[in-house]
Amino acid sequence: MTGTGRPIHLNLFAHACGHHSAAWRRPGSDVERLGDITRWEELARLAERGRLDALFLADGQSAGVPGIAGSPRWFLEPVTALTAMARATAHLGLVTTISSTFWDPFHAARMLASLDHISGGRAGINVVTSMTDEEARNHSLPALPAHAERYARAEEFTEVLTALWDSFPADALLPGTGEYADVSRILPIDHRGADFEVAGPLNIPSPPQGRPVIFQAGSSGPGRELAARHAEGIYAVAWDREMAREFRTDVRARAARAGRDPDGIVVMPGLVTYVGRTEEEAREKKAALDALLDTEQALGMLSFFTGQDAGAWALDAPVPPLPPLAEFTGPQGRYATVLRILESQSVRPTVRELLGLLAAGGGHATMIGTAEQVAEQMIAWVDAGAADGFNLMPPALPESLEDVIDQVVPILQERGRFRREYTASTLRGHLTGA
Repeated sequence: MTGTGRPIHLNLFAHACGHHSAAWRRPGSDVERLGDITRWEELARLAERGRLDALFLADGQSAGVPGIAGSPRWFLEPVTALTAMARATAHLGLVTTISSTFWDPFHAARMLASLDHISGGRAGINVVTSMTDEEARNHSLPALPAHAERYARAEEFTEVLTALWDSFPADALLPGTGEYADVSRILPIDHRGADFEVAGPLNIPSPPQGRPVIFQAGSSGPGRELAARHAEGIYAVAWDREMAREFRTDVRARAARAGRDPDGIVVMPGLVTYVGRTEEEAREKKAALDALLDTEQALGMLSFFTGQDAGAWALDAPVPPLPPLAEFTGPQGRYATVLRILESQSVRPTVRELLGLLAAGGGHATMIGTAEQVAEQMIAWVDAGAADGFNLMPPALPESLEDVIDQVVPILQERGRFRREYTASTLRGHLTGA
């Protein structure tokens, strides 16, 4: 790859019929195929055709009632689905969400090591702490533990994962010697911590990457600390370039203080794109989806993001004043983004206008225009130190992803900013270029 700028990383965040909450309502949507694994395999092959680094599946631990009436949430369990997608692809990284609040680390380590073996070294794990009491009640808890407790558990969870992946070295196997393995090389971890007691060793040899790639997506202080100490990839939330640059600068500084090389961390803000032959056509694509929006459902999501009863707000009146971030106890990254959106507008938006801004991606960066305009913006973000790449959040699948792969990616390739062919065989190799 030629060019003077840093290479740009692209990851597909595949969700339902697309990240716009009304995407499933559009004519021709494939909502009836959400449980069809061949549909997800097709998306994976499309992402691989675009030479993307990875495909990422988020996860939730509840049905999302009553919100699920307004839009689809979860369907196939992600590790299972990604294992099938591993067999349908040859190069694409495969990243799953695992909740450290609900999962046992031995089970998670074994599942991820298996996915890495099956895929030939393409597995990644996004460690999250979960967000709702509804999820907690499905795991024998009356409510989520406090934010600080969840992140302390996530820290210990991640440490146990890495210890388990190291506990059974693949080269301890002794093919052709008459003994299956050198047991002196397979060692217990004997972990005893505040949340976990795990003897080890793992009962599966270390996978092709040694350790599956660890991702993180928390925006709070504890989330940034967890990412700085352990993550090789970060899925960030940023409405604008300055917000993204602040986040990336802060995480890199934290990583340096933790004794890590900041250049070993790939920060990818979520990115919603509407691409058209003209800017007007791109805006028409957004307007067509916005027109299908379920207002009641969108207000419910806004209530979750803000901790307020948004359903009581007048749709065509300005958004009411909101408490400062320090007083908010919910998902802080999303709330901070809502506050940033409000601050970035020259005139305070109405509630209806805010719903449109949040409809796809819940406040992630949104780029609307021609392929050339979108590519230029992406390059500008990376060159400004705001990102190392982007976690693509197509508003409608597969069309919005096809627009990026068929129109935007070729421009990035021509500028020498994105690979024309895969040069590595593992997910870690895609991220590091090694």
